[in-house]
Amino acid sequence: MIRNSLTGKQKSVLRSMGMKLEPVVQIGKEGVTPAVVQAAREAIKKRELIKVRVLQNCMELPGDAITMLAERADANLVQLIGRNGLLFKRNFEKPKIELP
Repeated sequence: MIRNSLTGKQKSVLRSMGMKLEPVVQIGKEGVTPAVVQAAREAIKKRELIKVRVLQNCMELPGDAITMLAERADANLVQLIGRNGLLFKRNFEKPKIELP
């Protein structure tokens, strides 16, 4: 189950921020491995908002792979376009992004 505690306005703000981001986590032919989940968790903890890309050689459908990663990394799935996804999780200790 995906936690979706974001309002439409908050998602809109995050999507506009995400347009400038480069993918920091890539899902390859192995799919969503524990190493990929760990990398995503660490990146989200530092940045709060990350872009994820599913490579061509991944056997899973891009939407399924990104949704699974969001669930396992305990993050909100903000956006899904083609092979790219945007994940967000607030860092309560050191918040970086101010949402409306």
